[in-house]
Amino acid sequence: MNIFKRIFKIGEAQANKAVDNLEDPITMTEQGIRDMKADLNKSVEAMAQVKALAIRSKNERDEHESKAKDYESKAMLILKKAHSGDMAVEEADRLAKEALAKKEEAQQHANRAAADTEKFEKNVSQLKDTIETIKGNITNWENELKTLKARVKVSDATKNVNKQMAELDSAGTVSMLERMKEKVAQEEALAEAYGDLANTSKSVDDEIDAAADMSESKLDDDLAKLKEQLGIKKDEA
Repeated sequence: MNIFKRIFKIGEAQANKAVDNLEDPITMTEQGIRDMKADLNKSVEAMAQVKALAIRSKNERDEHESKAKDYESKAMLILKKAHSGDMAVEEADRLAKEALAKKEEAQQHANRAAADTEKFEKNVSQLKDTIETIKGNITNWENELKTLKARVKVSDATKNVNKQMAELDSAGTVSMLERMKEKVAQEEALAEAYGDLANTSKSVDDEIDAAADMSESKLDDDLAKLKEQLGIKKDEA
């Protein structure tokens, strides 16, 4: 029962610690509720048995009380017969005493049965209160189990996220990024070096072809400048 007290104090700060200390709080709680339902069934069965005893005792009480009254009525009837002369007084007294003795014996049985009835009915009342308490506890625990399941899910999700965050190596990540930047810079420099080598490996014909690949207007301007340097006039051309 102590374990349930630890589990179901959901609103308290120690609840999370209690859940962490349990290997499987959900399974253990569900098993505890099943055990309580089994106890409830046993209590209901016990109450039914005690109630049956109470009913039987009550019936015995009523039966013996009826016998006691009957013997008392018979003793009175015998005495009346003796008084009226229908029976000898001595015989009437003897039979009346026997009837009164039977009455006393029946009354004792009735008293005992009444005491048993009172005791059994008290037990039934106590068992009924216990059953109602168990029912209420089971209902509360089932409701709190739903809350506990939700809390466990949230707790697990939060724990996993926090664990992942805690396992992140920020220093290692920065170092990796720096190495990648350095590698990219090296690759860029290597590409530029290959470009320079490609340019220096061009032949003279390639250079002439590249130089010749100019627009017509640019060639005309260059030709005019060349003639001007040679002193050749446009008309002479």
